Order: sequence, then structure tokens, then C-alpha cells
Amino acid sequence: MVDQILTIVLPVFALIGIGYVSARSGLLKAEIGDALGQFVFVIAIPVLIFRTLATSSLGGVSPWGFWIAYFTGVAVTWAIGTVIVRRGFGREARAGVIAGISAGFANTVLVGIPLITAIYGEAGLVPLFVLISIHLPVMTIVCAVLMERAAVIDGTHAPKPLGALLRDVGRNLLTNPIVIGILAGGAWRIAGLPLDGIVSDVLGRIAGAAVPVALFSLGMSMVAYGIRGNLAPGLLLSLLKVAVMPAVVYVMAAHVVNLPPLWVAVATLTAACPTGINAFLFANRYGTGHAMSANSITLTTGAAVVTTGLWMAFLGLA
Repeated sequence: MVDQILTIVLPVFALIGIGYVSARSGLLKAEIGDALGQFVFVIAIPVLIFRTLATSSLGGVSPWGFWIAYFTGVAVTWAIGTVIVRRGFGREARAGVIAGISAGFANTVLVGIPLITAIYGEAGLVPLFVLISIHLPVMTIVCAVLMERAAVIDGTHAPKPLGALLRDVGRNLLTNPIVIGILAGGAWRIAGLPLDGIVSDVLGRIAGAAVPVALFSLGMSMVAYGIRGNLAPGLLLSLLKVAVMPAVVYVMAAHVVNLPPLWVAVATLTAACPTGINAFLFANRYGTGHAMSANSITLTTGAAVVTTGLWMAFLGLA
């Protein structure tokens, strides 16, 4: 079983490691990593999402149970992470929100897509993209609203009208390439249009580059995070992210909403993915929680080859 798990997991995280070594050693400049990241987010991943959604079906499974199971895990770990940092470490309200993001915001794109692809192929991407279709909008809106409220509590920002805040977030989402890929793929599927011939071949070639380039660019970007001071909060939040969140999602998916095995596994493994870089982006924007979020990203990503393997073993995937 161990050999089977490593055969699936090691290539995924080896690409991250190669990207990291390439950037850390100076073999490739940081600007190259930024360019690769732009290619992934602006072109490759949106094309992969569009192609999958345009040509696949849900197989009669309602997405609502899947969403409920996953976001229950997000809510539980977010709340625990916030309480730990606010009450346990006496940090301000904004740091509490960053803690919640670090514990509950999974890297569904750069790690989730390659991991699920390696295990299930395109069949596993269907439930994953069902999640991603609302994960980015929901998490972005919640993060923005809570951070603005926390900034007001901390006295660093004046109150901003909710309507104006939501308009700004909505405007940014509508121009997000991943959201555009989701909307375009869904519309194409609903319209019943064919996707074949040269167009299908070109899209397939671009989509094929998404996984390896995403992993390599993530590895290069990890050089910017690393381990920073004040390690204790990051360790606790990392434990929440890779252990508590997937456990809650599994219980909800398998025993409360009773999803099919494939959907249970995809939900659980996605929840077990490392902390997304969005945690650091929000920390940087609001000027707090830099070390906490960076440590969470680094620790969960570094440990992912072991933690995702353990969850695969638990789910009986090898």
C-alpha cells in the first residue's frame, strides 16, 4: 500500500520540490516563476476547467451536499483557528481572520487539481471543479467582509458600506480568469455545443500543461514564504488544516450527506491540501499575520507528501 501511495503522491510533490530548488539555487530567476504562475492562472487552469466542465456531467449527483460537507469543514476549522489566535495568543481581530484563512483556505488549484488528477484522472476533476466553481467566490467574499470588519474593530480602517465592498469583490471576480473559465464551461455545457476537432486538440494540449507547470511554479513561489518567527500559531493552524478540516469534511460527506465514494474522496483530499497562498496575500494587504500565514503555507506544503498519503490510506485509495 505504501508503495502505491508514494507512486501517486511523490511525482506531484517532486515537481514542487524541483521548482523550489530551481528558484532557491538561482538556476531560474524569480521573474520566471512569476511568468509561469501567470500562465497557469490566466490560461492553463481556466482552459482545463472550461474543457472539463464543457464535456462532463455530474452523473446525477447534487452539488449541494458536496458544498455543505466541504464548507462545514471550512467553517469549523476557521472558527477554531480564529479562537486559538485571538484567545490563546492575544492577537488582534485582523490576525484572527488571517488565522481562519490559514486554517480553512485550501490550495484547491495548484495542489488540488494535480493531486486529484494523479489519483482519478478527469473523472475526479468533475466534483473538484464543482467545488472550485463556488470556492473562490465564496471564500473571497467571506475573507473580504470579515477582514474589513476586523480592520474596523482594530481601528485601522473606517467602516466601508457593505454594498460598495461587495461590488468591488464582484467586479474583481468577474474579471478573474478562473471564474471566466467556470462560467464559460458551464454555459457551453448547458448550450449542448460540441467540443471536438482542432479546437479540442488545442485546448487539450494547453490543459495538459496546466498540472506540471502549476506544481513547478508553486515550488518556485515557496521561496518567498519559508519559515518565519513566532512558529507556534503556524504549527497549530497547520494541524487544523491537514488533520481537522479533512476529518470534518469526511464525516459530513460520508455519514451526513451520504455522497458517492468518489465525491467523498475528492472532498476529503481537497480539504487535506496545503494552505493556499491567499492567506499570505490577505496578510500582506492588511499588514498583519505575515509570519503566521507564511509558516502555515510552508509547513502544510512541506508535510503534504506525508499527510495526503495518510489520507489516501485512510480512504482506501491504495
